[in-house]
Amino acid sequence: MAGKEGAFDKAGNKFSEVIGSLVHATLAIHEPPLGHSTTPGALIKSFGFEFNPSQLSLTRRAQWQSTPTAMVRDGALPEFMGPEPLELSVAVFLDRSDDPDSNDVMKMVESLFSCCEVTSMSIAAKQPSTPWVIFQWGSFRTARFTAYVESVDTTYTLFGTSGMPIRATCQLRLHEIPGKTLGQNPTSGALTARRVHRVVAGDSLQSLAWREYGDATVWRAIAETNEIDDPARLSPGTELILPAVEEVTAP
Repeated sequence: MAGKEGAFDKAGNKFSEVIGSLVHATLAIHEPPLGHSTTPGALIKSFGFEFNPSQLSLTRRAQWQSTPTAMVRDGALPEFMGPEPLELSVAVFLDRSDDPDSNDVMKMVESLFSCCEVTSMSIAAKQPSTPWVIFQWGSFRTARFTAYVESVDTTYTLFGTSGMPIRATCQLRLHEIPGKTLGQNPTSGALTARRVHRVVAGDSLQSLAWREYGDATVWRAIAETNEIDDPARLSPGTELILPAVEEVTAP
């Protein structure tokens, strides 16, 4: 990005300022919905990727079925049964080698493992389920959909002198939860979902709009959703509701 020093985006912000708050992948972990809803429940935890993955593996399958028939020499004509949900595989790299006494890596691995455990609230509601998650990286055009975590494979690769793991790689496999709802993203089949962002120093509505939607000029949608009268004053620690992509891009 050195070549873009002094360059500006469409909203007049320096690229160095905008890119500084970009483009980390996130995994929002939610309570499963109650009843027959296809909207994720309350946010449990937002897991931010400290190191973006070097690659994503996306799989889409279509299911066909054919029944062998003795009277047909060349085989029976297959019948289309329907599309299967999207699958995503992504590696998460965790590192605290600069702090050998830290237990952060173990805590982060436990957070990911919890995605495969039934939540207490779903048990209390007599609808036991693991959490629903929303994976997102960069703008909505990259990869964004609601899913459940099918598996978490963790390999610890470095340990401190006490035996505490300080580096690990976790391989996540996500399985899309499809749903036909109003405001559905027509390109990916993803569900409409809002997110909550806690403001940190250096954030602006323009940089958030660039990060979430790939367009800094739609910052007004964030301002209107949160009833912000003075966009220039964002206090660190404030929680902002980020509208769903479909709300921002709707005509």
